[in-house]
Amino acid sequence: MSEDPAVGLDLPRCALATLPTPLVRADGLERALGAGPIWVKRDDLTGFGVAGNKARALEFLLGEATAVGADVLVAAGSPSSNFCAAAAMAASRAGLECHLLFPGPAPVERSVNVELAGAAGARLFFDVVATREQLDPVVLAHADLLAAQGRRPYAVPRGGATAVGAVGYAHAARELAAQCDEAGFLPRVVVVATGSGATQAGLVSGQVGHGLAWRVVGASVSRPAAEAGEQVLRLARECSTRLGLPPPGVGDVDVREARGPGFGIASEQDRTSAQLALRHAGLLLDPYYGAKAMTLLRHLLAEDGSTPIVFWHTGGVSAALAAVTRTTPSRGAPA
Repeated sequence: MSEDPAVGLDLPRCALATLPTPLVRADGLERALGAGPIWVKRDDLTGFGVAGNKARALEFLLGEATAVGADVLVAAGSPSSNFCAAAAMAASRAGLECHLLFPGPAPVERSVNVELAGAAGARLFFDVVATREQLDPVVLAHADLLAAQGRRPYAVPRGGATAVGAVGYAHAARELAAQCDEAGFLPRVVVVATGSGATQAGLVSGQVGHGLAWRVVGASVSRPAAEAGEQVLRLARECSTRLGLPPPGVGDVDVREARGPGFGIASEQDRTSAQLALRHAGLLLDPYYGAKAMTLLRHLLAEDGSTPIVFWHTGGVSAALAAVTRTTPSRGAPA
């Protein structure tokens, strides 16, 4: 591992997360799956609201926003987006206004994340486009409109998927390496959910740039794996440039298909994955990211027993709780 602790430390940062997050052995899950060692990186425990992994990205996004003198953060996502709620809370923490753009009309029943964003003070704009895939250009257009009004906007694409947003996970790769050294093992594979791509991109940038001898495998949850791989590679290279690290090559990016029936729609295997994680490891996995990444981990274990293996738990606690309450049958009042 590279021993230069100063890499990237000159980038502006807004402290949000409680770090390092725990790295824990999932021995109950090992017994249930008949494989091991399995470790879990608990980025659901970053300690900033229910932001999960988004706290790491937002530390650097808000750091840059405040450094350039922004007064309003413009972001977007689906009504279920964990990033939108986290962005609203982070903007409030940094003293910025927050505008959040959503596709489609305002839902009759708002998700927990939309309610959190509103409670944190964000202005919510619904029906700006038809689908979440169309949001990024509208974010830029909204920022341009604010700038024309004399505001100083900082625009963030869906999921915080920029080189700056990936920096937090380049640092996280070193964090994991130090914890593995302390625990006395070297992982073969790190499994992570991949949506907008910044989380896996940062991990790849850090893994390659610091010469870490493990492979990052992404579970593509919202777009074709090949398309997601291109996004991850682009962001990873841009992140490495920002940090002055050697850039990754095409062969350093491994993204697998994990969408199943569609984004946020759990397959039967995904439901089994979430149930296994809850019952045997006490982990809450949402149907958008976590459950699909756990399904990929199960497939990798079945294929070649790639252990020791690390499951990077990115969060999504509010969506996981919503999924549990939708699927758990009512048991009535106790007698």
